[in-house]
Order: sequence, then structure tokens, then C-alpha cells
Amino acid sequence: MNEALRRAMYAAGLSEEDIAARLGVDPKTVGRWVDGRLPFPRHRGPLARLLSLEEPELWPELLTLRGAGKTSAEVVAVYPQRNLVTREAWIGLFQSAEHQIDILAYAALFLAEDKRLVGLLTSKANAGVSVNLALGNPKSPEVAQRGSAEKIGGALPAKIRNALVQFGPLLERPGVTLRLHDTVLYNSMYRVDDQLLVNQHVFGLPAAQAPVYHLRRLEGGEMFDLYLESFAEVWKAAHPVDGVPD
Repeated sequence: MNEALRRAMYAAGLSEEDIAARLGVDPKTVGRWVDGRLPFPRHRGPLARLLSLEEPELWPELLTLRGAGKTSAEVVAVYPQRNLVTREAWIGLFQSAEHQIDILAYAALFLAEDKRLVGLLTSKANAGVSVNLALGNPKSPEVAQRGSAEKIGGALPAKIRNALVQFGPLLERPGVTLRLHDTVLYNSMYRVDDQLLVNQHVFGLPAAQAPVYHLRRLEGGEMFDLYLESFAEVWKAAHPVDGVPD
């Protein structure tokens, strides 16, 4: 059952017959979508627009590797703001992890404050997935500089400290590595195996209001590996930390 689709139809006051009439399909087809079948791309876009939602809000699996063989593009999706990447999409992304999760950010507080996402990362670590977490050093002048650039004043170091506390259960698990960096980031990165969400940083804006690129690694591609090389450079220069720092 696609509960997100069912709830969206109810909120919009649309029945299966209404959807079928608008999209020119059989009501039984809409019924199968509600039961959990993924619509063809030619129907997904119009249906999402009809319900005033983004496609991943209705079908979070679009952010998983199940669709990897259906396109030759490294760029899977572009979001005008990170806020438009839904919670269900983040859940779907991290649920797909089989080998490695890498997170590079200043605070990633939006993840740390979500107990389900922290629990999901923790369960993945317990299952043997390597989790590497690189956050900003709250004592670093570079971090203070970025906070000023994003027009949030001195709040950024406090957000990092808050995130570190919220990530506490995750940081206690074997296979989870935390490092604190002093880098002025050009972007934040959220890598899960062969998928990568790149949150651009725009001067004068908080990261939540900046664009996100969803990339997947492809043979012969360049963008995915280019960003991973950047992650590796920051990771190499960052300071290893055991447990939750003071």
C-alpha cells in the first residue's frame, strides 16, 4: 500500500476515479498505484503535479538504486532547495545503504534531530555498514566565518554542538567514525554507496535554502568521483574524535 499516495489523494479530495479521469487511465490502474505499484514515468509527473507534491514524496524509492539501470545520467535529480528533499526520501536513501555512508557538513542538524533517521543510521552501522561523519569544529574560526556568511551569526557552533549530542547513540556504535573539520565548505555531501546528495552552499543563505544535486556513480562518469575526491581531502585533514566531544 502506498500510504503517501493514499493520504495525498484524501487531502486533495480526489478519488481513484477522479485521478483516472484527469490522467486518462483506467481506475483499476490508479488502484494498483495506491496498492503500491510504481507508475510509469509518463504518469508519475502529472500525478505528482495534480497532488501538488514532488515525485519522491509519493515514491521515495526513486532515490534508491532500484532505478539505477533506467538512465545513463549521473545527475538523477536537482532540488532548488534542500528543504524540498523529503523525509521519506532521506529514509529511502539511507535504507538502501549496504556498504558505506559518508556525511560531510557543518552540523547536519536536520538529520541529527530526527530520531528515526539517527536510528536508521545506527541500525545500518550495527549491520556492518561503515559510517563516516565529518562535521565542523565548533571551535574553529572558519566555522564562525561561515555562520556569519549564512547570516545566522554565532548560531552555527551551537548547532554543531547540538548535533553532536543528538548523534550520540550513533557515535557509540562500532564502525562509526567521527572527525571534526576546519574547512570552509563549498558544499555538504551525503553519500550512500553509489549515490550522492550534494547540498550546494550559497553565500548569504543557510544550506537548507540552497540547491541539492542527486548524483549516482556510473562507469566513465566524472562528477560523482570528483565530489568524492573533495570529501577525501576534507576527511584527511579533519581531526579524529572518539565518542561525543565536550
